Amino acid sequence: MHIHTATLPNGVRIVHKEDVSQVAYCGFAINAGTRDEEEDESGMAHFIEHMLFKGTEKRNSWHILNRLEGVGGEINAYTTKEETFVYSTVLTADFEKAVDLCSDIVFHPTFPSHEIEKEVDVIIEEINSYNDSPSELIYDEFESIVFKNSQLGRNILGDAERLQEYTTENALRFVANNYCTDRILFFSVGNIPFKKVMRLAEKYFGDVAAKYSTKTRQKSALYVPDHVRKNLNTHQTHALIGARAYSLSDERRLPLYLLNNILGGPGMNSKLNLAVREKRGLAYTVESAYTAYSDDGLINIYFGTEHDDTEKCLHVIYKELKNLREREMPSSQLERAKRQLMGQLTIANENRENYALNMAKSFLFFGMNESNSVVAEKISKITSKQLLEIANDIFEEDKLSTLIYTK
Repeated sequence: MHIHTATLPNGVRIVHKEDVSQVAYCGFAINAGTRDEEEDESGMAHFIEHMLFKGTEKRNSWHILNRLEGVGGEINAYTTKEETFVYSTVLTADFEKAVDLCSDIVFHPTFPSHEIEKEVDVIIEEINSYNDSPSELIYDEFESIVFKNSQLGRNILGDAERLQEYTTENALRFVANNYCTDRILFFSVGNIPFKKVMRLAEKYFGDVAAKYSTKTRQKSALYVPDHVRKNLNTHQTHALIGARAYSLSDERRLPLYLLNNILGGPGMNSKLNLAVREKRGLAYTVESAYTAYSDDGLINIYFGTEHDDTEKCLHVIYKELKNLREREMPSSQLERAKRQLMGQLTIANENRENYALNMAKSFLFFGMNESNSVVAEKISKITSKQLLEIANDIFEEDKLSTLIYTK
């Protein structure tokens, strides 16, 4: 069905897709994340995400948690390097309640001081849990290596010591500087007429004062490959290999996405899974991931293995990367890879919450959302030559960084 769009006089954008279902999804996508923090605001964006649920001008934390949960709905949030999402899932009949609540916590948070101390303790436990999991911790540290001295290298959870110093005033200042109306998008998917969506938008956040952002994001520092090995006394070696990659706006993003899927995507038939796990039994988990940011990107390969097998794994992975750089992919293999990727994307979009979040992010950064048919057409035009060129650009051995946790 058609996607409806509008912009309120205060600058908040509206995106809605009508969908025949008993369930509706709505929320706010905010173009503000970890990279927008000042030097003394480590972890602030994520801290704000937690604290949004702790009180507004007309609701306390109990009322916020029970408003939708009491009718079987859900409200959630997450923070990334570049955006914050607050979103809900409800029955269609309760859609207005969801719009009301999401609007209230995004535009009217109070960050009560008595809640801050408790929530900081919760976040510190989250940090401790993360630090106890080397297979998760390694990703954050690797980004700090690849994006050294850059905003994108900042840890989302932040520094535990700094978090304990935050006050209501700190939180209000961050929101005032970053939750500007031109950086906020309301999105919804459900069996609701667009006229009703607009009526509710005007009712619940149409009178929010317009405020336009004057902040600009810094370009990341020049990338210098690095190789770090740490002794963490882990039961197995955890390793990441990777480099900078293409941004969200780069036309090579989709071909790289396909190449990543072929190399180490979620399919058990990925090149790395077949070579490292199935053929040699060297690792339980081996996978690659590509993350595109608004003006930069990152690709990495992760594996966990016995300490004595680390060098064997590295050898096999570098060999697979060399094959991608030197051998043009046969057309039959490329066509299978294209069908696999399109199948994965189509299935993922059948999850309506997932679709709503992806639609919102696309409109937040591009002002548009490409249909499955448009994406399929673009994928169909990707050539083996393109993949070869991209492999030589991204996976050139001298460009790769490594981070290895071992005993």
